[in-house]
Amino acid sequence: MQIGTTTVPDQPAFLPRELQSLDDTGLPFGMILDLALKHAYFEGTATLDQLARRMKLSPVLMHTLYRYLMKEQLCETRKMIANDYEIALTGKGRSMAEIAMSRNHYAGPVPVPLPDYSQAVNAQTLNVRVTWSNLRAALSDLVLPDSVLRELGAALAGGGAILLYGGTGNGKTSIGERLDRLFEDLIYVPYAVEVAGQIVTVFDPLLHREAKGEAEPVDARWVACHRPMIKVGGEMRTDMLDTRLDEATRVGVAPLQMKANNGILLIDDFGRQRITPRELLNRWIVPLDRGVDILSLWTGFNFEIPFDVVVVFATNLSLSDLAEEAFIRRLKNKIRIDPLEEEPFKELLRRVCAENDISCSTAMAEYICRECQKHAADGLRGCFPADLIRIVRGVASFEQREPALTKEDVDEAVRMYFAR
Repeated sequence: MQIGTTTVPDQPAFLPRELQSLDDTGLPFGMILDLALKHAYFEGTATLDQLARRMKLSPVLMHTLYRYLMKEQLCETRKMIANDYEIALTGKGRSMAEIAMSRNHYAGPVPVPLPDYSQAVNAQTLNVRVTWSNLRAALSDLVLPDSVLRELGAALAGGGAILLYGGTGNGKTSIGERLDRLFEDLIYVPYAVEVAGQIVTVFDPLLHREAKGEAEPVDARWVACHRPMIKVGGEMRTDMLDTRLDEATRVGVAPLQMKANNGILLIDDFGRQRITPRELLNRWIVPLDRGVDILSLWTGFNFEIPFDVVVVFATNLSLSDLAEEAFIRRLKNKIRIDPLEEEPFKELLRRVCAENDISCSTAMAEYICRECQKHAADGLRGCFPADLIRIVRGVASFEQREPALTKEDVDEAVRMYFAR
C-alpha cells in the first residue's frame, strides 16, 4: 500500500495512493483472480469497465487481469463496446469460478491486507481536541449544566471509556449520539480486509457515512468516510464482538468495534444487552486499556487489530446493579446525568416550542413546569418537553387545527403522558 498526505481542508491526512500494479494490492494473485472469476461468473457477460468498478480496480489493472484470463483460456471476448471489451467465462473459467466459490462466497471489492488496515487505523487515530467552545457547539441543541460539560470535556481529553448514568429520559443517549460532531476530518475505511486467506467485510453503508469528492486519485478499495458513530442497544450479543460468517451470504463480517475504529461506539441501555455487563467488560478490559484487540476468525485463527474507539456506555440502571465495584472501577470516566433544574427545563421547553412553531408564554412555561413536577417525583426529565409537545401536536392534528399551548391541551397531554 502506498500512502501519501494532503493539507486540503476537511480531507484526511491519510491517503491510500492509487495502485500502479497488482503487486501493490499486497495480496496473492490467486485471490484477485478468484474474485475476477466470481464477478464474471455472476454477471454472465460483462465489460472490463463493469468488472473494474465492482472490484474497485483501475482500468489498467483490469486489463492486466484480462490478458491473463485470455492467455489461460478462462474467458472469451464477445464484442467491443466503444473502447471496451465484453467478455464471458469459458467452460474452464466457470469451473474455476465454482471452485473459488467453494472456498468463500465473497464477490465484492478487492480486500486490503490486514497489516495495511492496521497501519491505516493507527495513522488515523482519534485525537480529540476538545474545548469549552467546540463541546458547547457539538451539544448546542441540548440544555446541560456546566458541570456536565466540564466532566465530559475532561473525559474526552483524558481518554478512556465513558459511562453516562442516571435516570431515564435525562439525555444520556442524546449526549452520546452527538459526540461525533467534535470531528470534522475524514478517514478511509476499507471495503474488506484479508486475514489468513479469508475475507472480512468492514465498510457498512448502514453504519458508515460516505464522503464524496476525494482530493486526488486514491486506491478505490478504501472509502472516504466521516468518523463513525455506531450505536447499539439491547440487541447486542456476544457474537457481535468477533468476526462471523454470515449464514445467508456466507461472507465474513467484521465485529462492531472493528467497524467503529477511529470513531465512537455508543452502548445504549447498558446492562440490558444479551451479553452481561461483566462479560462485556471482561471481553474489552485489555482493548480499552492497551488499544489492541484480539479477534478470531470462524476458522479458529486469531489475529490482532488496533482498538481505536471511544466507547460510551449509557445506562439508567444503578451502578451496583451493573456489575461489582471492581468492574465498574475499570471505567475511569463516570458522569452522572441528573434531571434538570427549573430554569434549564423552561429553556429546553422554549426551544422545543420554537422548533415546532408554537408560542410559549412565560406563564405557560411555568404552568407546564409545575404540572411535570406534580407527576414526576424524581425530577424534571429532559425528555418531557419534546414528548408533551408531540402529544399537543397530535391532538391539534386530529382536530384539524393549529397546535397551541392552551391550558386544556396541556392538561390533556399531561393526562396522556404520565402514568397514574
